[in-house]
Amino acid sequence: MIDTYRAIETPEGVELRLRVAGPPARVLAWAIDVAIRLLGYSVLWIPLAFLGRVGWGLFLLVLFLGEWFYPVLFEVYAHGATPGKKLVGLAVVHDDGTPVGWSGALLRNLLRVVDALPVAYGFGLVTMLVHPEFKRLGDLAAGTVVVHEERAEVALRAGEATPQPPPVPLEPNEQRAILAFAERMPLWGPARAEELAGLAAPLVDARGPLAVERLAGIANWLVGRRGEISRGPG
Repeated sequence: MIDTYRAIETPEGVELRLRVAGPPARVLAWAIDVAIRLLGYSVLWIPLAFLGRVGWGLFLLVLFLGEWFYPVLFEVYAHGATPGKKLVGLAVVHDDGTPVGWSGALLRNLLRVVDALPVAYGFGLVTMLVHPEFKRLGDLAAGTVVVHEERAEVALRAGEATPQPPPVPLEPNEQRAILAFAERMPLWGPARAEELAGLAAPLVDARGPLAVERLAGIANWLVGRRGEISRGPG
């Protein structure tokens, strides 16, 4: 597999394309959400501190509600994304691609207490690393999955690249790999496309955006768009 692409066919025969999010992106989103909650608690504690025991009791109540219902409310009412997930470009959906509801959001977040064991979300991290769709225990119980949201911006679409022949003859499996890269390129962000194109650096003699463009050009040549190559006088 060259990406975390996952296809789901609905009963109507429509194929949904989901890109499952791995641990690095999810940890970053979690860290952002933790920072947001800590900032909110700190701001709220300033006026409550003047109320003595009453303020302390109210603060504990807010702390309880924030820790347990902050993710649930955002996942239900904000299209499956807490602020942290939104900034990273992630969202929670059901296994069939439908938006997460109250039951799924509540169950997956209530089981965070298990995922957090023994320390630093150890169980959840181990489960994500061994599961093919990076699910933690809460996701397994709730039937949910965290995916990358589709983004409109892409660095380059294969059809926009100038066709160019490969510098060396390619084996059939190599041709298929290049065509698969060009086909899926619009689903990735620029950084991911450049990372994968770097694997073909010896072939295209380039890295970064230029490697992406040259691979896309070879793909166009392989599918027969060769008439677009500029010709000299003949």
